[in-house]
Amino acid sequence: MTRKILIIKEEEDICTYFIEDGDIVEIHLSSQQESREPQAVLGNIYIGKVQNIVANIGAAFIDIGGISCYYDVSQAPHAFFTHKVGKKPLCIGDELLVQVSREAVKTKAPTVSSNISLTGRYAVLTSGNTRIGVSAKLPRALRETYKERLQEWKNEEYGIIVRTNAKEMPLETVLQELSQLKCRFLELKKTAVSRTCFSCLYTAATPYLTDLKNVYAEGLSEIIVEDSGLYEEILEYSRREQPEFVEKLRLYEDPLLPLGKLYGTETVLRLALGEKVWLKHGGYLIIQPTEALTVIDVNSGKCVSKKNRPGAFLQMNLEAAYEIARQIRLRNLSGIIVVDFINLERPEEMQELLREFRRTLSRDPIQTTLIDVTGLQLVEITRKKIRKPLHECWNGREL
Repeated sequence: MTRKILIIKEEEDICTYFIEDGDIVEIHLSSQQESREPQAVLGNIYIGKVQNIVANIGAAFIDIGGISCYYDVSQAPHAFFTHKVGKKPLCIGDELLVQVSREAVKTKAPTVSSNISLTGRYAVLTSGNTRIGVSAKLPRALRETYKERLQEWKNEEYGIIVRTNAKEMPLETVLQELSQLKCRFLELKKTAVSRTCFSCLYTAATPYLTDLKNVYAEGLSEIIVEDSGLYEEILEYSRREQPEFVEKLRLYEDPLLPLGKLYGTETVLRLALGEKVWLKHGGYLIIQPTEALTVIDVNSGKCVSKKNRPGAFLQMNLEAAYEIARQIRLRNLSGIIVVDFINLERPEEMQELLREFRRTLSRDPIQTTLIDVTGLQLVEITRKKIRKPLHECWNGREL
């Protein structure tokens, strides 16, 4: 698979497009506008103060400096407290180290966690789980090698997860990065005890720089940036954090043909913000995000002549399943997703559809799980919430 990244500055927004085998598969939007309101930036680490505890839902609300954030109280026994006011695992007034783990979504507050995660290019160090983990997308033999070699890192303070990007890297390179993450983690805890409440101890990189850290390096051929100032910023970041990207970084300069026009990004973005998605053979999808979940309806549409052919509805559904998986990733849909496929009469056809749908969803870099199919043949999916979906980021602005 060949990969490219386009980074385009449009007024006060930075648009990042991931391209795989010639198709745009992800769109991320970062705003550079300064907000008057305080923001809970994904990945930032603060000393927060417990405002309120809601025992019946197992939650607390923690202030990180003018922002009230949701917190799962089950994490409290393993939290790092800088000031403790009572003997219970969590008390109002407690001050503790927390990291923003999920952005605010619509009316829901941002989420913070006391399970601190420091993400590198090839590994993650986390205080939330002390096990040694390896990406399931790495070959089995390589996974076993990492698990064996990393046993000496086993401890009760933090855990390690080896990322997919470690596939082509020497073990020594991964271990060197782990040593850097360990030093950063220990320094963070040391600094926290002498800092005041609401201090920000760690500022995450801007989203478009974080995107570079999270992209799969395998097959990545180019990172094309249109704005010169943005190019210099990314070049400096790459030299410091990801030197292997420097030779792939390219400044695009052609005033007669903007980068967006060259790759048709405006068309892709407009379609990704629309409700209807046409399929190749005449069917179409209706995608409707709501407050609680996203509903996707599969329609046969213009595909009339083949409806009476045996297996015709299965083929329509298989085509729809591939496109649904693509749209989920493209639009960054998350949470609960319910798909209403065209009804299938034969149970073996439904099983084939579910099998192919699971396989297609497994390609998503973000954890996506096909849960089950209901008695009404509604397929239930969950996708991990990390960042706002595309339609919320765009927020009604004109193209």
